[in-house]
Amino acid sequence: MKHTDFWKNFHLGEELDVAGAFIYNGIRRFHELRKLDHSDDIFEVLYNLSVGFERLLKIVVVLLEHKEFDDQSKFEESLKTHNHPELLYRIKKHVQVNFGTQHNDFLNFLEKFYKTVRYGRFSLNSVYDSHREQRDLCTFLAKHLNVTFPTNPSPIGIFNDDAYRKFMRRTALKISSTLYEIVKARSSELNLYTYELRSGSKAETVFLGNADITAEDVLWKELLIFFMNTKETSGYLDFLRETPPLDFDPGDIGEYLDCFQSDAAKSLDMDQLEHLYEEVPNKSERLGKMSVIGAPNVDFSEDDSEEELDENEDFKPASAS
Repeated sequence: MKHTDFWKNFHLGEELDVAGAFIYNGIRRFHELRKLDHSDDIFEVLYNLSVGFERLLKIVVVLLEHKEFDDQSKFEESLKTHNHPELLYRIKKHVQVNFGTQHNDFLNFLEKFYKTVRYGRFSLNSVYDSHREQRDLCTFLAKHLNVTFPTNPSPIGIFNDDAYRKFMRRTALKISSTLYEIVKARSSELNLYTYELRSGSKAETVFLGNADITAEDVLWKELLIFFMNTKETSGYLDFLRETPPLDFDPGDIGEYLDCFQSDAAKSLDMDQLEHLYEEVPNKSERLGKMSVIGAPNVDFSEDDSEEELDENEDFKPASAS
């Protein structure tokens, strides 16, 4: 295999997984947001999406534009850009891309964020222009969903409606799937396997599985109900039932359930966990048991469960030490 083919086949294939992971993280993070009021939350969403789409666009550009007799240095220099619309323009010179106004606006929105907004607070002038991420996001949503947002900050904030979640996901996935199909078609023309995705990866979820975060949430909820109600027995289930629970407050069940679907929610309850662990008589033994739950290749058959616990006895997660 020629070194140019190796580059496109394997390294760009790895980049496809990287791009898909960033895009998934952006979609997932936006889904988790309860409100659209905090710059750090919105920054995280837009950063992941802008990086993911930039890398995906560049993969397509390489597959379409690169020729073996090119000036390699000049070609690679042309990829050092954060201009999403410009990268799309280069792609459109070779293939037809059917994006609507919302998709083109979305890429323009990400390009503006990545080139200017993300550095805004490093400028003294930012004192006159705060909350750029929120304002630009609300402007984008307002334009395409025919909604209005308050011009002045509201005491209760701006709630992230399901309609916003669906729109952002649908827009991101339309762009993702369209570009991925170009990768797939061009790879076939070049007799490459750049389009192949690692099984179970975030990229596979984005490009082939529609990144249905709502369905993923249904999964953990159904599993939780199963664990609470099953009358079946197994070494694993016996282990879970025999482990005494900590004294969490039943009145805060709603907050606790939020920990399953939001990293931000976990951080709010970590203080309570640390407090409860101060009351645990043998903390290292309990942490050893916690490390076993969900660990790969753990055998909970009767003969092996104690051995597995002994091997994990010294495991101490930093958050609870």
